[in-house]
Amino acid sequence: MKRSIILNKSSISHGLWALALLTVWTSCGDKTAQTAQGPREITVFEAKQQDVPLYDELVGQIYGQKDIPIRARVDGYLQKISFEEGSRVKKGQLLYSIDPDPYLAEVAAQESLLAQARTLMVNAKNELDRYIPLAEMNAVSRSDLDAAQATYDASRANVDAARANLRQAEIKLGYCSIKAPIDGLIGATQAREGEYVGRNPNPVILNTLSRIDTIRVQFSISEAKYLELARAYAEGRSHEEVTEDVQEGRLQPNIELILADGSVFEEKGSIDFVNSQINAETGSLLIQASFPNTSRLLRPGLYAKVRLQMAIARGALVIPQRCLTELQGQYTVMVATQDNTIESRPVEIGRKIGDMVIIEQGLESGDKVVIDALQKVQTGMKIIPVPSEFQSKTAL
Repeated sequence: MKRSIILNKSSISHGLWALALLTVWTSCGDKTAQTAQGPREITVFEAKQQDVPLYDELVGQIYGQKDIPIRARVDGYLQKISFEEGSRVKKGQLLYSIDPDPYLAEVAAQESLLAQARTLMVNAKNELDRYIPLAEMNAVSRSDLDAAQATYDASRANVDAARANLRQAEIKLGYCSIKAPIDGLIGATQAREGEYVGRNPNPVILNTLSRIDTIRVQFSISEAKYLELARAYAEGRSHEEVTEDVQEGRLQPNIELILADGSVFEEKGSIDFVNSQINAETGSLLIQASFPNTSRLLRPGLYAKVRLQMAIARGALVIPQRCLTELQGQYTVMVATQDNTIESRPVEIGRKIGDMVIIEQGLESGDKVVIDALQKVQTGMKIIPVPSEFQSKTAL
């Protein structure tokens, strides 16, 4: 048994020596092959200067072009709901019906009072007509004629008042039928048939009707951002320069809407107005923009990000973000020098724009920056740079 163990140990020892010799032979073979192959081809990106639009993404809330609250203008029992919730309705379409019986009775009462007033006016007119010739013959006194005239004038005023009261009663009766003021999308009803509406605590606003073929987005910029923009356009920039930027497409007046799922809304928007005052409580400035909503995708109440072009970085040096290596907040890039030798170069970055980044210091236009295979290169290594046409997924 002991002899068997000794033989096994010997076999293992010979096997380890053979494995070590094989490893050394393979390593030497790899180095020889690598030397024979020469420098490796490495993909590089050539840094170039360009004018870069700078965007800010601001949180905004979506409203309909018109959001009209549907109110009960008279109180009473809700008799009928004549629409389907969440559907599109036409202007003039009947929405709600309130029990009209009390208002029909009021109309009848006012019609009766108007008839009485007209009867009294007719009697007063007849009395006046009878007094006029008698007064001319001095058969009645002048004071009697004046009294008859005053009675007739008062009866005419009473008729006008009764007619106005009847008109008001008819208007209230008309309010029992609540109709759509515009074409639009109607929401969920806040009251059901049989409820008493039109007076607190019961629902006064029955519904909201929204026109959504165009939507409004309201958002705010900070006071500091507003001052930055105001100074940027006030210092050394004429109206002609700003106009030229717009015409040349360097300063786009249209803005984009980024939805909750991260997608960009297909329609471009434009600014409607900038508020005249800074909100003292929040220190922000309200801005409103409008977006066509032909697909009816957007609904009032949604939150979205507004991507707004705030400025232009002229002659900025831009490279893909994936060229960067970060270590404890310090950024470096691997650059191929003129003799195709790799060198590590520290850089200071500026604003990140999608998958690109602005380099403030450390690079010059024309520098060849390693974009791929960062793990396979090291300082002092010779390479064959292969220019890369990097397709940014973010439009600059």
